[in-house]
Amino acid sequence: MNIILFERDELVSGRLTLRDHRARHIVKVLRSSPGDSLRVGEINGRRGRAEILSMVKKYPFMVELRVDLTTEADAPPVIDLLLALPRPIMLRRILSQVTALGVGAIHLINANRVEKSFWEAGITDEAEYRPHLIQGLEQAVDTRLPAVYLHRRFRPFVEDTLPELLHGYESFVVAHPESASSLKECLANRKGRVLYGIGPEGGWVDFEVERFMEAGMKDFSMGPRILKVDTATVAIHGRISQLLEEL
Repeated sequence: MNIILFERDELVSGRLTLRDHRARHIVKVLRSSPGDSLRVGEINGRRGRAEILSMVKKYPFMVELRVDLTTEADAPPVIDLLLALPRPIMLRRILSQVTALGVGAIHLINANRVEKSFWEAGITDEAEYRPHLIQGLEQAVDTRLPAVYLHRRFRPFVEDTLPELLHGYESFVVAHPESASSLKECLANRKGRVLYGIGPEGGWVDFEVERFMEAGMKDFSMGPRILKVDTATVAIHGRISQLLEEL
């Protein structure tokens, strides 16, 4: 936890009182004391510093802070993710990892090889997935939560939603191991926003790849090695970031 994040309604007259895992982290991990200064931020708001006014170092932990927010939230990242809904345990990891890396939006979609039961898992509820996004922000010292969209039916998404969605991007690519194109070729010196798509375990079926191509997306391959969804998601994000930096 490299920044202490809080909701807007938790801050009262410039004071923030913590009694949960954040207080425990300040006491047990950071080993802070009254008078110390910490990095803090309002979720979807500004960042700054906070002075510890008082604290209880035994359970139940408590930390009282005086907060001064001076830095505006960073601009939204230029990379967004389109992801076939993975297993819940894997989705939890992906949400925190890509939020730490930086994504503006995450589109979770259905696919032929997505188990129907995944859509009934609790992780698809905002109350369940939001803490994993916050963990990513805490790691990256950011305050801006990515937007999360759920698309439970593939065909309406790819035929109706996706074509309109792509108007907001300079590049839109989808990973497919059988593609003859590289990611570098697909980005082709484009500097704007990027939407990248990752399929389910087992990959996209031919019908899905064809629909993506019809919508305007380009397919690419990262090489002959088949990666797990969470590994591929992080590796491809890193590769896109590298290519954008080179431009």
